Amino acid sequence: MPKPASSFLWPFLVACLGIALFSVMDGVMKGLSIALGAYNAMLWRQLAGFGLGGTIFLVTRSRWPSPEAMRLHIKRGLIGGLMALTFFWGIARVPLAEGMALSFIAPLITLYLAALLLKERISSYSIIASLLGLAGVIVIMAARLGGDPADAHEEAVWGMVSILVSAVLYAYNLILQRQQAQIATPIEVAFFINAVALGAMAIAAPWLAEWPDVSHLPAIALAALLAFVSLMLMSWAYARAEAQRLVPIEYTAFLWAALVGWFAFNEPVTPATLAGTALIIFGCLIATRQQPNQIETAAD
Repeated sequence: MPKPASSFLWPFLVACLGIALFSVMDGVMKGLSIALGAYNAMLWRQLAGFGLGGTIFLVTRSRWPSPEAMRLHIKRGLIGGLMALTFFWGIARVPLAEGMALSFIAPLITLYLAALLLKERISSYSIIASLLGLAGVIVIMAARLGGDPADAHEEAVWGMVSILVSAVLYAYNLILQRQQAQIATPIEVAFFINAVALGAMAIAAPWLAEWPDVSHLPAIALAALLAFVSLMLMSWAYARAEAQRLVPIEYTAFLWAALVGWFAFNEPVTPATLAGTALIIFGCLIATRQQPNQIETAAD
């Protein structure tokens, strides 16, 4: 029996806010990644987030996670950490809106991951949706490679590749996100994802870590706050609404990315980026409408 529309209103609004904050955080992290490098931007953001999250976790007297939840926290923390690192490395080299558009291929990849990991059938609708998404990626990348030679330098090409790698990781993250939201509180999810990612990144700290300049500390603190709050909001929303109804909301991130990119980095949104984004989103909407239980089943 379908849930009343009113029961979806709050998860919808909370997810919209979570995506908006995530997108603003991406802009802050783009600036930090340019200034400090993606690794150091991530490392210091995770450290700040660990302090913030640990304080909230202790003050609210949150329960220690069950073994099942801890396994998910570790898995998503490792996947999420690498996903974020490759994404931030990429957007330091390409416009923010373009990077966000390329990452939208993730829900389509999720369909194939669900088929591979959960032995689900790939329908003809999924194939059509995937072809549209692939066409969108090709449009965006072809415009970059075939346009102004200054825009097609090696760094930009590797930036796009890095974002596509991040999209594959994000696809798996979507499967884990729903599982995690069903058995853990939003504070628990946000804290342990941050802690696991920080622990993994700290392994390379003796060789890669550099102290940030004092002038970067406010941006690091802001990025940590936005990331933590966003994770809590998205966890809360995904625990209260079906994944296939919330996934399309993620596409509003393009609007925020375009605004932040234009305002903070003077990045124009090209017609090719708009066309490619439209193809990718259209493909994802076909997939989510024709496969209503795909991501949901993957989470069970």
